Amino acid sequence: MKRTWWKEAVVYQVYWRSFFDSNGDGYGDLEGLIQKLDYIRDLGIDVIWLNPCYESPDKDNGYDISDYYRIMDKAGDMETFDRLLHEVHKRGMKLIMDLVVNHTSDQHPWFIESRSSKNNPKRDWYIWRDKPNNWRSYFTPSAWEYDEQTGQYYFHSFAVEQPDLNWENEEVREEIYKMMRFWLDKGIDGFRLDAIALLAKPKGFPDAENPYDIRYLTNNPGVHDYLQEMHEKVLKHYDIFTVGEVAFVSPEEGLKYVGEDRNELHTLFHFEVCDEMPTWDPIRFKQIQKRWYEGLWGKGWNSQFLNNHDHTRQVTRYGNDKQFRVESAKLLATLVHTLPGTPYIYQGEEIGMTGVKFDSIDDYNDIAMKNKYAEEVAKGRDPKEVLESLQLLSRDNSRTPMQWDDSEHAGFTTGTPWLKVNPNYKEINVKQALADPNSVYYYYKKLIQLRKQNPVMVYGTFRDLSENEPYIYAYTRELDGVRWLIVLNHCDSDNVYTLPEETSSASRRLLLGNYTDVKEEGTTLHMRPHEARIYALQ
Repeated sequence: MKRTWWKEAVVYQVYWRSFFDSNGDGYGDLEGLIQKLDYIRDLGIDVIWLNPCYESPDKDNGYDISDYYRIMDKAGDMETFDRLLHEVHKRGMKLIMDLVVNHTSDQHPWFIESRSSKNNPKRDWYIWRDKPNNWRSYFTPSAWEYDEQTGQYYFHSFAVEQPDLNWENEEVREEIYKMMRFWLDKGIDGFRLDAIALLAKPKGFPDAENPYDIRYLTNNPGVHDYLQEMHEKVLKHYDIFTVGEVAFVSPEEGLKYVGEDRNELHTLFHFEVCDEMPTWDPIRFKQIQKRWYEGLWGKGWNSQFLNNHDHTRQVTRYGNDKQFRVESAKLLATLVHTLPGTPYIYQGEEIGMTGVKFDSIDDYNDIAMKNKYAEEVAKGRDPKEVLESLQLLSRDNSRTPMQWDDSEHAGFTTGTPWLKVNPNYKEINVKQALADPNSVYYYYKKLIQLRKQNPVMVYGTFRDLSENEPYIYAYTRELDGVRWLIVLNHCDSDNVYTLPEETSSASRRLLLGNYTDVKEEGTTLHMRPHEARIYALQ
């Protein structure tokens, strides 16, 4: 297997508007990130993934771009960005930018021109039709919006304010490639490509048999032609890292995006866990991991994550954020960092930050949640019930401000935060974590160091030893005669695990555990709630 710097990297996602506010306006900013770079470096991070900071009306928190060549005022300016990039590189880290090329803002000059008349040269830069089909978008009941000025409908896979670009138009593609080269020539180290599987649209836009199953938006014929062209004209000319957001994809289809012989992307985010497993399902999770390992290993590269800016914090959704918050946060970290693929850390995950339940829809900012709430209430459903049904998976669970200390607003801002701070910031914050040698933070640091010092964590083969176990997840990683055993008790109660014969005869050395007092027990392991252990086998 080819060894590369990006396979060995640990990535830290910065949702900058919630990270650190340097000027008291209530929004995090690039200057705030610069001030916290030492914190990220000290954790052991190799790559920072920066969420979109381009010029934007901010209808979807920066994923509606109105100018690809400018930095939005909330984030700072280009001079600050250039300084950020310099400071990241000075500390030995790399920076990848989140880039949206499936759609723009409706305030982008391209779309303003496109909608001005049917005869405008940029009319075909977007998708216009006389009649809509029955498709839904991710955020709204219809993927089409009527434009009174020209009497046609434009297509939007997400919000009304986010019209899709027409990738069939060669001029569009060339303009996108030109823009990508602009950022890469600045020295950034790659892209996280948002909604990249949506670039190609089904021919003719036929009605869907079931419009609520929006898989018709993704992975359509032509998408790989576009990505191979992007690679040929842009990506292959730089030593960078690319990761694509690819929903509704199987390992077989995923390999087309990341196969090392395909010349498309380096790795991908699939969402069989985060989009399709609302709560913890151990048997299904193991099946997903095994299928993706068998589908990609030796041919392409996977990513490991359980939360991000779009998905509820992992300790709330897949762990126990109350009775065993610290233990389950460490267990989930062990899982992500020891399974095959590149591990991603979402800001605050490393201190065990949790999701949130606000009392009113007015306290939420998530456009997808607010649109769904309005749609359901309009049908006559009880508003309280609707709110409760949407809270667990609201994107705002992960977007509440970073909790730096126990001062007002968790030390995030001296102003009024753009989104309410989680009330538990008094107990859960960076200051507290750095003062406690047994904190979640220091466990992450140890995990990252283990990965840097032991190639088996990166390149080792994977074997599940516990496929039918409902609570225990045990697996091995093996490389060049080095064999590790990982055992996780993903449960609120004690469990006993008897080692299989292939590992029971080996001597074991505990490398890392999330309980401080682990006793060696022969071939039967007595695992406490949310206990995680990493062994070297000899």
